[in-house]
Amino acid sequence: MDLRAEPRRPYPWFSRRPAWFFDVLLALFVTVIQIENVNDLVTFAPAARPVSDLGNAGYILLVASSLSLVARRRWPVAVFAVTAGTSLVYFGLGFPDQLSSISLFVALYTLAAYGDGRRSLMIAGAGITVLAAGWLLAAADIEPRVALGWVFFRIGASVISTTLGESVRSRRVIAADAQERAELAERSREEETRARVDAERLRIAREVHDTVAHAIAIINVQSGVTAHVLDKRPEQAREALRTIEQTSSRALREMRAILGVLCDAGERQPYPGLDQIGELTDKARHAGLEITVEQKAPVTPLPSAVGSAAYRIVQESITNVVRHAGPTRVRVVLEPTVDDLRIRVIDAGRRGPVTARAAEAPMSGRGIIGMRERCRLLGGELDAGSRPGGGFEVSARLPLTPVGSRS
Repeated sequence: MDLRAEPRRPYPWFSRRPAWFFDVLLALFVTVIQIENVNDLVTFAPAARPVSDLGNAGYILLVASSLSLVARRRWPVAVFAVTAGTSLVYFGLGFPDQLSSISLFVALYTLAAYGDGRRSLMIAGAGITVLAAGWLLAAADIEPRVALGWVFFRIGASVISTTLGESVRSRRVIAADAQERAELAERSREEETRARVDAERLRIAREVHDTVAHAIAIINVQSGVTAHVLDKRPEQAREALRTIEQTSSRALREMRAILGVLCDAGERQPYPGLDQIGELTDKARHAGLEITVEQKAPVTPLPSAVGSAAYRIVQESITNVVRHAGPTRVRVVLEPTVDDLRIRVIDAGRRGPVTARAAEAPMSGRGIIGMRERCRLLGGELDAGSRPGGGFEVSARLPLTPVGSRS
């Protein structure tokens, strides 16, 4: 026996029937009840006008009002108008009372339950008012006077039917709104998850770009030095090869740390911060840069996001100098304050003639865009451009409190 099998729904044959099928059954059932009821009244209340008078007009009115219920879901207003009109004519002609208004009550319920709220209630209220006036007028000379109780019963049952229909409609609207809010919340969660995934992918891509670009720039310069001095100064060539080895090894370690977030297994290494600026500048010196680091004040422990962003900004700035200016003087200024960390990376420019293309080269790549994006995510700002006296300057400000945690 398969316990995982889906349980069978009770009465599957009825569950597959269309809505109009049940409306047909309801119309036939109401027709039978109303006709049988008035036949009994003729037997036990001979004073009432027989429904067979005037060419069976009473039967025709009852059957017409009952069979109109077949279209109650599709045209609720029209069905209510038919049942209300036949009710006024039926009781105006003095035909038997009691259960001869069931079709009217069903029509009022349908009008309120399947209508559009306020408009349907206004139609039902106006209709009940007209019906009440017509019923009371028709019963003005009724005997015995106690029979007036059935008139008030019809009025009360009409109001109750409308109220019940409105209650069902309200519950349906509330359930639909709750379902819509649940679907909206689910879509919002999916969009938020997708946005976080995209942001994580962008962050990983930026980290990979910064790591690889810096390593390749250093390796490119050192390989050029090695090729130039290999025969004349083998010791310098050996030192350049050692720098290439250390740079590539460090780049591989950083790549493993960055891409490790994509795997569940393995320990994740911390991202580089300002405490590793010394290693970064040492590699830059091996690449031929005359680099100095100035700290206006001791750099206190920074939030990991700020320290990592600061390291990457300095790294990308040095990479751009190596790539576009070559061996030159570079000054890195770190100025921490109470609220933020200010970074300036200034180079003296290419030694020798500088072409317009070389001067604009740092602004044309994606490195500046990546640095500016890092600052923006932390609520900071970054400026980069050529200096009037020659060279290039990158100036960044990183708030020490992330934008998401400010009160």
